[in-house]
Parts: sequence; structure tokens; C-alpha cells
Amino acid sequence: MKLSDFDFSLPSSQIAQFPAAQRTASRLLHLHRQGGGREDRRFTDLPQLLRAGDLLVFNDTRVIPARLLGVKASGGRVEVVIDRLLPDNRVLAQVRASKSPKPGNKLLLEEVLEVTALGREGEMFLLQFATPEPLLPLLERHGRLPLPPYIERDPGTDDRDRYQTVYARQPGAVAAPTAGLHFDEPMLALLASQGVEMTHVTLHVGAGTFSPVRSEDITAHSLHKEWVEVSAATSQAVQRARQRGGRVIAVGTTSVRSLETAARASGEVQPFTGDTQLFIYPGYRFQAVDGLVTNFHLPKSSLLMLVCAFGGYGPVMDAYRHAVAQQYRFFSYGDAMLIF
Repeated sequence: MKLSDFDFSLPSSQIAQFPAAQRTASRLLHLHRQGGGREDRRFTDLPQLLRAGDLLVFNDTRVIPARLLGVKASGGRVEVVIDRLLPDNRVLAQVRASKSPKPGNKLLLEEVLEVTALGREGEMFLLQFATPEPLLPLLERHGRLPLPPYIERDPGTDDRDRYQTVYARQPGAVAAPTAGLHFDEPMLALLASQGVEMTHVTLHVGAGTFSPVRSEDITAHSLHKEWVEVSAATSQAVQRARQRGGRVIAVGTTSVRSLETAARASGEVQPFTGDTQLFIYPGYRFQAVDGLVTNFHLPKSSLLMLVCAFGGYGPVMDAYRHAVAQQYRFFSYGDAMLIF
């Protein structure tokens, strides 16, 4: 398939700039892969669509304040978005400046953080922070929330809470696993009371999640590395769901990629810790996931390609056109889709 196959027209007015008043107040488009049927629902209908014995798999990564503004030694302005924390207070980061920093160049971020550019790794820059203090608490004090580029406003006080899932606990992401933003504590409690089991994976979403697919031949595209952990407890939860006839339902594309990465070696989900660059597009054979809760994604994005692989190219693209016509809200703070 070609990149242009995944294009669609979206009015800018349907790109959600703010979250819904309550987490569960979004709409839910229920897509039936077989036959391409669909139903317009509310996200609060989700408990009716799940059954006892199903397993929901959430990504428990936590967004860190990874955006830093500053100046180069020459005085030019610079914006740094950290992609990955590395040992010894080094980071991989996106750097935006009129001229890219060269190895040895100094940066002063947020007026207090001294940084040296060490070199490049692809599109990312390797940076060294001068401080011996651990970076996470430093970022919590001085960093800014890295809202997606299509949210055309500065972060507000509410975003620190709402651009974070209620179950986020492992810091390291620079973008939220947004399908999980629709869940609140009462819904999680209701699902548990109905016999729906829940477990977690961790995939630290990197800044590369917003990088466009540039090749018309999508097979020539490669994803940035992202760190994944699938625990033994999660592997066992998947096995129990299979044994009792339950469905394994990934909440978000990051949970899909985590589970499918962990299943690649043997065909079954096994404990896994390490990097993944798994790029899923139509033709992929899923081994771990039976259902998907996901938001609506950007045209021509790798995330849309994953959803098309799972739900079928024709049904998903038809559903997207329906969602546009029905005024669904798109992207991170937008509405949701459910596919089995």
C-alpha cells in the first residue's frame, strides 16, 4: 500500500484543542470489522460492550515535562523536547533552532540548565546535562508539558492532569497514550465489578510518534526506538484470558505494539524488556490482541496504518469518513473508537 492510501480530509475545527468536560464524556464509534458495520455510541457505553473474562491492557507510562526552552551560546533561541533519558544525565532529544547545534556547542535551558551537544543519532541530538542531580526531579521543576503540535495553545494548569491517564505510574513518555485518557476511576471500578480483568504494559512514547511518514512506499519507513516492558504478570494475565475464552483488548496503539512485540518470538505473549521499532501496517498478522480501544489519528500516520491493519483498511477508512461527517473530535483530546 502507498502513503496516499491513508489520507483523508479533516476540517481543522474537528481537531480537539481541549479535553472533554469529564474523561468519560467522549463519543465512541463501535466498528464491526466483519461487514464494516458501525454504531455511534458514548464512551460510557463501553462496559456494555465488554464481558466478564475480558482482559483490558493499559499502558501505564507517565508523561514527563520534557519540553525546555533556552538559548545557544551564540544567543539564538532553541527548543528542546527530550525523547529518551539515558544514563549519566544524557538524553536523546529533538532540537529546534535556526541552526542545529554542533558537537561541543553549549545550551542554556530555562535559564538554569547547562547542556552540551555531543552529536546526532539520526534525527535526534545527544545532549549532556552538566548537573549531577537526577534529571527527572529537575524536569519536574523546570520542564514544560509537551502538548502535541496540533494543539495550538500553550499548556494550561488543567493539562498537567488531563494529559495524563489516571493509572500513569512509570515516568518516561513525552506524549500520552491517549486512548487511556477516556478512563476514570469510577469506570475502572465498574469494569472490575463486572469481571473484566486489567493489566499493564509500559511503553514510553517518544517524540518520534509525531514524525510523519515521508516515503510513498510505506515499507521504506522505520519507527524510532521506544522502550517497552511487558511483565511476567501481564504475560500470565493474557494466558489466563485465553484459557477462559476472554478477549485481550488493548487500550491504545502503544499497548498493541507492546503485546505484539512480546509475542513475536513465540507467537504468545512472553515477558519482554527492551526497545521496539515494530511498525504495523495492513498485512500484519496479529498474534496477541483481539480488541482495540483507540483515538482517531492523523492522516498518513503510522498509527492510522496500525488501526487499518487491525480493523481492515476499507472498514476503518470508511469509519473515519463517517466520523468526519458526524463531527467526531479527533486526535489526543478527541473521541474514541472500539474495534473487535
